[in-house]
Amino acid sequence: MRPAPDNDVTADALRRRGFEPLLAPMLTFQALRFQIEEGREFRGLIVTSTNALRAIAASPQLAQLQDLSVFAVGARTAQAARDIGFHNVRAAEGDASALRDLIVAKAPERRGVAPLLYLAATDVSRDLAGELGLRGVNVAAIAVYRMVQLDDFAEPVRAAFASQTIEAVLHFSRRSALAFIRAVQRSGQEITALALPQLCLSEPIAAALRDAGANRLGVAKAPTEAGLLDALEQAVRAR
Repeated sequence: MRPAPDNDVTADALRRRGFEPLLAPMLTFQALRFQIEEGREFRGLIVTSTNALRAIAASPQLAQLQDLSVFAVGARTAQAARDIGFHNVRAAEGDASALRDLIVAKAPERRGVAPLLYLAATDVSRDLAGELGLRGVNVAAIAVYRMVQLDDFAEPVRAAFASQTIEAVLHFSRRSALAFIRAVQRSGQEITALALPQLCLSEPIAAALRDAGANRLGVAKAPTEAGLLDALEQAVRAR
């Protein structure tokens, strides 16, 4: 259920573990116009997704930011920052809580300093900027991309559900999981699809699927792709 192009990376990781992936993204990436007001200063960047970096990669204003420190949610996002020219990059352990704590520890607020710039999506699962504000860290959030929901599966995915050849479903975000639920309800495949093992990157994602009727749920021990694939392997071995 991961959006392109990150789903190609996940597909390769699945193949290395002996699985045959079927890509079924439920969201599609759309960059927004990125514009910083003239004279505006920041003391660092916050990025919670490689999509945020993808959104600004071609911006003529990118060069203005590349000397800033970057606080990235995890290792993959940190590497994406390095790939587009950032050098001072710190990575958290893969989730927003760890990122928040890293920022509070490494970039505490000092009177009179510029804010951190949070490169965000139009729809976010939690108010990271607000959480940091409550801890005294000044954050300016700018939406640089949106994830547009897809209404249905591609024909090969519908056929695979109908023929019951899918072994498990991987979920990387609550929003894409909700889109998945709506798609299987719309296609009349709700019972079959939700009866499959649903492997989730976090408990909030699992909660959305549980509320929809899924009862074969697995949650990654660590909120990373590797953690999710470990959960998949455990679910397959348990059968």
